[in-house]
Amino acid sequence: MVRDVKTTITTKTNQLQLNDFGSNSLLEGTVPHLEFEIEFQSNNLTSHQTYNKRQIIIIRLIKTLQNEGLGYRRISHKLNSWGIKTDRGNTWFPQSVHSVLKRWNQMIDRVDNQRMREFDTHISKFELKYYYFD
Repeated sequence: MVRDVKTTITTKTNQLQLNDFGSNSLLEGTVPHLEFEIEFQSNNLTSHQTYNKRQIIIIRLIKTLQNEGLGYRRISHKLNSWGIKTDRGNTWFPQSVHSVLKRWNQMIDRVDNQRMREFDTHISKFELKYYYFD
């Protein structure tokens, strides 16, 4: 049986003198505990998609072509004319180029704004509590 004896100690201190948890002490049979709460958060538990070397090369190639001013249609035509297939072995369409760039940008945004975000740690006040064990 565990009960909080903090109130017992404060009400009986006038009757008995505390002597370092000695045998005749009011605190005999009690155990002091330091209690506090810690709150922390982490977003490092979200799944992380990994790209293989081929995918990264294709993404860099698409981004380079886009930076040169080409649209999704022209990028898809260039990739098809060079004989580069999608991961599933299909030909490129403007929508598939758009989807690859969209998923890449979402992954970068998720890593930068969620996974790498730092949160404050909150620690409550420390309290010394005494519990009596029968």
